[in-house]
Amino acid sequence: MDNGGNGLDLATMSSQTDNVLRLVEQQEIAFIRLWFTDIFGSLKTVMMSPAELESAFEEGVGFDGSSIEGFSRISESDTLLRPDPSTYQPLPFDEAAGLQTARLFCDITMPDGDPLYADPRQVLRRQMHAAREMGFEFFASPEIEFYVTKPGAPDDGPRPADKGGYFDQAKRNEAPKLRRQAISALEYMGITTEFSHHEASPGQQEIDLRHTDALTMADNIVTFKYIVKTVAESTGVHATFMPKPFKDLDGSAMHTHFSLFEGETNAFHDPDDEISLSVVGRQFIAGILEHAREISAVTNQWVNSYKRLQFGSEAPTAATWGISNRSAMVRVPTYRLHKAESRRIEVRSLDSACNPYLAFAAVLAAGLKGIEGEYELDEPARDDVFALTRRERRAMGYRDLPNSLDEALRYLERSEFMAEVLGEQVFEFYLRAKWDEWHEYTSQVTPWEIDTGLDL
Repeated sequence: MDNGGNGLDLATMSSQTDNVLRLVEQQEIAFIRLWFTDIFGSLKTVMMSPAELESAFEEGVGFDGSSIEGFSRISESDTLLRPDPSTYQPLPFDEAAGLQTARLFCDITMPDGDPLYADPRQVLRRQMHAAREMGFEFFASPEIEFYVTKPGAPDDGPRPADKGGYFDQAKRNEAPKLRRQAISALEYMGITTEFSHHEASPGQQEIDLRHTDALTMADNIVTFKYIVKTVAESTGVHATFMPKPFKDLDGSAMHTHFSLFEGETNAFHDPDDEISLSVVGRQFIAGILEHAREISAVTNQWVNSYKRLQFGSEAPTAATWGISNRSAMVRVPTYRLHKAESRRIEVRSLDSACNPYLAFAAVLAAGLKGIEGEYELDEPARDDVFALTRRERRAMGYRDLPNSLDEALRYLERSEFMAEVLGEQVFEFYLRAKWDEWHEYTSQVTPWEIDTGLDL
């Protein structure tokens, strides 16, 4: 099995497996949760007793892959969960008093041990392996936004759980307590956070995770969502990662900082450049911008994602880059310009409801394409791109991002590049499922249409 994402050889895997088995016994773990996600990033879990764990490491755990969105056809439904020992962590929430639970992320394989190409972790592993073949390691650090809501009036739906604004210190609502509890739970699991604060809109929160390799970070994001939702439920509120749950409030993004390292050297850093950005960094950005439309259906995978991109504050509308410019799709921060390890780029199009494995794979593949093809980077956007009309953006040479899932899917289905990144099975299933979502959405008759059109 290829463990290229974490770069683990068989001896290391064996050592880690032995260590996990010892920890399970020492920590008196009562239950093991085997975690994986479907194509869209929804968390799936299988519960097992510790007595079965050694066998799971050696032989895998069989399950019906045809029952998971996009995994395998019913004629090839025998698939195996292969626990990744490097992901072992006790969970901070016990199933019952005194019964400690731990989790392990799994890779999915066929019975012969070959990786299941529809496994989202494997999609990202393939791209990280491609980066490693070029001498690079890929790192990510996301700023994850979400809303905390509580029930409203029966006809009104949920409403924000507080009235706070950007960086507000709110004392009379659940938000500070929720963030504090969530951060404590994440730290308990070895997931390091950097900052947390109230975001700009009522009920909106942000927690930032410290950078690590992209596969570990994708695992961390899946864990993050589970932790935040569980903590919210325990405090009587609800956490949602929906990109734009409220018409008149900001959408929830997952602005993510990316970097490439060659050994200990940051490949994006050039001390002689005006903004300390290397040729490799510029080519990586150029690749993302060149393929921005093709990757949009993956980085912004839901119908609702485009409500944020069209109507949200600080949501990119065009494939642009800028220096410190938060209206650009790709931003080059200017903090600590001469600190080599800090040089990074920030991709601002991703939203909090994406599948991080597929989204990171798409961004990495696009950036590597830029490096391989030595793409030229245009001049940075110096305007407030949010404030420009579509006509003004086009006159300035900016290419608009898709403004609906329909448009994004049309770019995706014509993209040989993305077919290669996702693999044929994921590519075909993803398109089919997302077209179904779009058609179901467009068949709805909304209250707005009734209000404005019933008397026509």
